[in-house]
Amino acid sequence: MKYKIASLPGDGIGPEVAQALVPILDAIGEIFCHQFEVSEYLVGGAAIDACGDPLPDETLAACKQASAVFLAAIGGPKWDQAKVRPEQGLLKLRSELDVYANIRPLTIYPSLAAASPLKPEIFDGYGFYYCAES
Repeated sequence: MKYKIASLPGDGIGPEVAQALVPILDAIGEIFCHQFEVSEYLVGGAAIDACGDPLPDETLAACKQASAVFLAAIGGPKWDQAKVRPEQGLLKLRSELDVYANIRPLTIYPSLAAASPLKPEIFDGYGFYYCAES
């Protein structure tokens, strides 16, 4: 199968993180016989600096046509006091694509579980990854 991926490197460490996307997708493609066409688009502070808009129309259109969107990181101290902020692009993107979840992996180390604000009665049985300590 062929997939179009809209890569949004953004700001800060985002471009570095986004560079790791292609080799990972290449490996996945090789194993599962998929092809990924990755195209980069501006978002966040980089977009503000380039064209004054944290989510340019070209980026939004590409995201709507893509099979998936990879958003790395946006924002940074440079734009903290700016009138137009990088986060405005993220909020518009979420609204336009009707997505609101920000899912991140979670590892629970047994020796630190009691120190977590997520108490065992909250995370037990929800499929979180438990790391066996050596």
